[in-house]
Amino acid sequence: MKILLIGEYSNVHATLAEGLRALGHDVCVISNGDFWKDYPRDIDVSRTPGKLGGIRLMLKLYTLLPKMRGYDVVQLINPMFFELKAERLFWFYKWLRRNNRRLILGAYGMDYYWVHECVTNKPLRYSDFNIGDELRTDPDAMKERQDWLCTTKERLNRMIADDCDGIVTGLYEYDVCYRPHFPSKTYFIPYPIIPANPAIPTSPTLPIKIFVGISRARSTYKGTDVMLRAAQDLVARYPDRVTLSAVEGLPFDEYQSVLSSSDVLLDQLYSYTPAMNALLAMSKGIVVVGGGEPENYDIIGETELRPIVNVQPNYDSVYRELEQLVLHPERLPQLKQQSVDYIHRHHDYLKVARAYEAFYTKKLC
Repeated sequence: MKILLIGEYSNVHATLAEGLRALGHDVCVISNGDFWKDYPRDIDVSRTPGKLGGIRLMLKLYTLLPKMRGYDVVQLINPMFFELKAERLFWFYKWLRRNNRRLILGAYGMDYYWVHECVTNKPLRYSDFNIGDELRTDPDAMKERQDWLCTTKERLNRMIADDCDGIVTGLYEYDVCYRPHFPSKTYFIPYPIIPANPAIPTSPTLPIKIFVGISRARSTYKGTDVMLRAAQDLVARYPDRVTLSAVEGLPFDEYQSVLSSSDVLLDQLYSYTPAMNALLAMSKGIVVVGGGEPENYDIIGETELRPIVNVQPNYDSVYRELEQLVLHPERLPQLKQQSVDYIHRHHDYLKVARAYEAFYTKKLC
């Protein structure tokens, strides 16, 4: 197949492309590298700041149109698949639709259906937008609601979802938001990870090294502020047993280097499931403290492995679970090995690529 992947979230498309190429497919990735993370791509469509940056990107995209036609499958990372205003993207979507065989929408992150369901129907006990029946009111959550509800972004998302040939969800959270609206075209496929084969020590070593990556602009929204405070308090109480490394704004290669020397990763307080950052850590034998709710294991059919240290969305839960790891470090080798096994079993990029291959083939019939 000839496949075009447009846009990037946390290395999903770049990794998927490697898997599909290994299966013999002709794949092109067009993206901005997910901003400062600078993930690999075949054609760069980064935007420089300001109105002039938008004009330059528009002109570049028009010159790239001949390279975006004639594909068997075009997959969009998100309804906002280029760094342009939503009203500009209607034309590009319709052009892609006319000039390629099949068009797939990725449900991998922030979009109208994610925001709308979490705000209105609340299918999750907690999320980026609600804790139980209460809506979160931190500035980032409010901003996303304003951006996606009753706006051009909503209209664009609804149009693409109605019109496209299929919708691929990457996490349980996104699946539960899309499936009620599009039961016949929604398909869940886990995120792809290139597995590592780290040597897992048979006994723990102290101090335990805790790592957290900070996105300053979204720290409160993702719960990093709460997790960081719990870890800092833990270090203050057990300075000989645990250390903390917090980094911000590193490019992907540098980030991986720092991450690889850690024992524990703190990631996404309000998530049910491990996303790409957590999965990458797990592939390296790093224990994730974050989202590991039963629904995560159910959707992938996992009945044995339980590598994720699941926490509830509050300070006390995070502190308590971290303290148990510090007081019982003998748990770490098994959790590390289960993390590696979990990635091999469910997220191996070749296995995931085969699932996409089957999905695409079905849509082309």
